[in-house]
Amino acid sequence: MIQFLLNDQLVTLDQIDTNTTVLDYLRLHLHQIGTKEGCASGDCGACTVVLAELNPEHTKLNYRAINSCITLLGALHGKQLITVECLAQGERLHPVQQTMVDCHGSQCGFCTAGFVMSMFALWKEQPAPTHDQIDVALGGNLCRCTGYKPIIQATHQLGEYLPEDQFSANAAQTIQTLKTLQSTQTLALHTQNQQYFLPSTRAELAVLLTQNPEARLVAGSTDLALEMTQHLKQLPTLIGLNQVRDMQQLQVLDDKIIIGAARPYTDCIAVLQTHYPAFANMMKRLGSQQIRNQGTFGGNIGTASPIGDTLPVLLALNAEVELQKGERIRWVNLGEYFTGYRKTVLEQGEFITAVHIPRLQEHQVLVVDKVSKRFDDDISAVCAAWVLTLEKGWIKHARSGYGGMAATPARAINTEQALIGKVLDDSTIQMAQQALTQDFKPMSDVRASSEYRMIVAQNLLERMRVSLSNTY
Repeated sequence: MIQFLLNDQLVTLDQIDTNTTVLDYLRLHLHQIGTKEGCASGDCGACTVVLAELNPEHTKLNYRAINSCITLLGALHGKQLITVECLAQGERLHPVQQTMVDCHGSQCGFCTAGFVMSMFALWKEQPAPTHDQIDVALGGNLCRCTGYKPIIQATHQLGEYLPEDQFSANAAQTIQTLKTLQSTQTLALHTQNQQYFLPSTRAELAVLLTQNPEARLVAGSTDLALEMTQHLKQLPTLIGLNQVRDMQQLQVLDDKIIIGAARPYTDCIAVLQTHYPAFANMMKRLGSQQIRNQGTFGGNIGTASPIGDTLPVLLALNAEVELQKGERIRWVNLGEYFTGYRKTVLEQGEFITAVHIPRLQEHQVLVVDKVSKRFDDDISAVCAAWVLTLEKGWIKHARSGYGGMAATPARAINTEQALIGKVLDDSTIQMAQQALTQDFKPMSDVRASSEYRMIVAQNLLERMRVSLSNTY
């Protein structure tokens, strides 16, 4: 069974369709219709709800906005689910609702509940948010009525309220309740033909995958859930990873950084900002805040999408993937991990436990660029990453990673060779741009044509030169 708090009520679930999303549970099972369905793919934010989770020390609550349309029920275990219905207290609106009224932030109202919940999560974490923090928090919520200005004004106005509400008043009791819910049986949810497991260790996960080799792993479900909501598939055996604490590590070592496969992006960005600023800046554009609160490196690597945003950067950084099957552990360089479109070297019963990212060395610089139709909350048309070793303007070594240019994330080997041993100047970039046509023959799809992708990728080489010209 799973147990969680729905607002302030304890909920226990056992036998229920394991493919049920949080959105469908709220609307179809509980008839709580304040949370809306807009896209069923995590793109519009109308379905936004908030999860309050214990911090690692179990001393406070972290409030995070998520997309309920692509979150499965099993992910709620041991957490508090907060919906728009419980914000107001009788006739008294919650501050996030009151500021929306005061600033005329709602018109048709369909998107409003999602905006309110994103604002609520931001206010609980940042009581007086800056404009940049507001942009990030609301980047995953779309509105076609207001032009956003009154909603942004309403969020700014939250700074006038003390960060105190019924949730802060009840925080001690909530923390105590969630502490009691941390242990669970491995078999969390089931019906006659479905199973949803929640292991708590890598060892348990390894055994479960040996016993259920057909099972699908669920981390943030930001990609997997689309098979259910968009393609209407039924996935009979699921194994959730959000309780596996030894797959959520973040270790900064002298020579590398190790990120657990189940650690959410949000919990990685601060360390990335310190050691790989260009990577962190791109990560802030990976999906939306809701997506980053759930998505993981393990999920991005595991789906093996040719447009997975982290993958070109990890390729350029020469990262390794740590894999486990039973008690066997092996390490595979990411450049050897992909074997074809959404195909990898993963064996049946094998899973990703962590990614090992080498630290940048002296004279090395990382450059990352992402081009998409929308700046925020969008998938790449082209993503390019380069690690260059530069000494007095000379390129001693170059390693690349590209997304959106081939059936898999891939290095531009010919382009690397065109750069190595050269001065980083216009003529070198022109040779590299020509070499890029030998590395890739990109496809055309709904995001971009083949010709556009090639021109953009070539232009990003020029942007790289310009960005580094004042430094080296």
